[in-house]
Amino acid sequence: MFAYLAGAIEHAPDGGEGWRRDLIPFLRDELGWDAYDPTAEEAQWLTDEERANFRHWKRSDLPRFQTAVRKVITKDLATLQRSDIVLCLWDEHVIRGGGTHGELTMAYHLGIPVHLVLAVNIEEVSSWVLGCATEVHESIEALRERLSALSR
Repeated sequence: MFAYLAGAIEHAPDGGEGWRRDLIPFLRDELGWDAYDPTAEEAQWLTDEERANFRHWKRSDLPRFQTAVRKVITKDLATLQRSDIVLCLWDEHVIRGGGTHGELTMAYHLGIPVHLVLAVNIEEVSSWVLGCATEVHESIEALRERLSALSR
């Protein structure tokens, strides 16, 4: 199994790394799965100059920003298309972004199961996002239990 780990990056205080870094050893060691962590992978697709400047370019040079971010979008969506499952943390930081919304929509369109972990009240989650979810979980621990059961 190959899991795509979706969730906030741009607006998350830790860049979206924490929950992914905690979940990956479980997926790898307990379930024998591979996982795509965009927080670890995305930087490799940008040049040194793009990595250093692309967030700044958002305000100062929109065309350069778009060129850089489109590299990330292209690679992320290509990776999503070859994924078996999407695991997504939906928290207060993801709402300000756009990538996760698009990834869940694409996964739904492609028939890739989406397991949504809610770190906010369900009333705060858009109907569209809930419609894209195959299963909704109340915590990362509940997700782990469900994935363990599915893997047996």
